Amino acid sequence: MRACNPPDWSVARTELSDLLASAGWPPSLISDAELALHELFVNAWRHAGSPAPLVTLVLSPRCLRVSVCDDSPVLPGEPHAPADLLSLSGRGLFLVRALTHRFGADPRKQGKVVWFELEAVA
Repeated sequence: MRACNPPDWSVARTELSDLLASAGWPPSLISDAELALHELFVNAWRHAGSPAPLVTLVLSPRCLRVSVCDDSPVLPGEPHAPADLLSLSGRGLFLVRALTHRFGADPRKQGKVVWFELEAVA
């Protein structure tokens, strides 16, 4: 049985925002990265049943890559706008695709990793 409360993602969020701020990224891109991370993190908990999703942050000179691992082998489908614009869910991956430069999912030996990349502005 899964807990009703989502896991705390504040450590991952703080690490992400501190990393990007120290690299001189603008606040607007930091906000985009935080929202995209939140969507992947909550999806790993809500849809894949991961009680504490594993987050990996990799920052190269011009590109951020954020990966969230879970134990479900089910890869996400193609993101699309929800049919019901008033629905309370169903737009998370659509947001991730809109906010980032690249987005994908890769199978692992156990589960999958869902990731996005965001490029620094010149």
